[in-house]
Amino acid sequence: MEVRAKLKYVRVGPRKARLVADLIRGKRSEEAIHILSFTKKAAARIIIKLLKSAIANATQKKTVDVDRLYVKKISVDQGATWKRFTPRAMGRATPIRKRTSHISIVLDEK
Repeated sequence: MEVRAKLKYVRVGPRKARLVADLIRGKRSEEAIHILSFTKKAAARIIIKLLKSAIANATQKKTVDVDRLYVKKISVDQGATWKRFTPRAMGRATPIRKRTSHISIVLDEK
């Protein structure tokens, strides 16, 4: 039985988060937590929280064996972009795009 968890409008760029998501795709949940705990990326801390949330969702369902869960699907999509401006020389302004991500994870039993 599938278990899902979503996190929207995360303040990390989707390209950077996809690098971390690719590390755990298809891995067992315990192994994925172990990999993420040693990954030195800002997105790793965010994804490990989301993974633990999905495992907690699985414990609420009595039909799911938590020890047999694996990461069936993890996707990182682009969210809304915050637009800011910074001053530059001669009275000009340069746009700054602060990108956000929507991360969703699906766990399933093997």
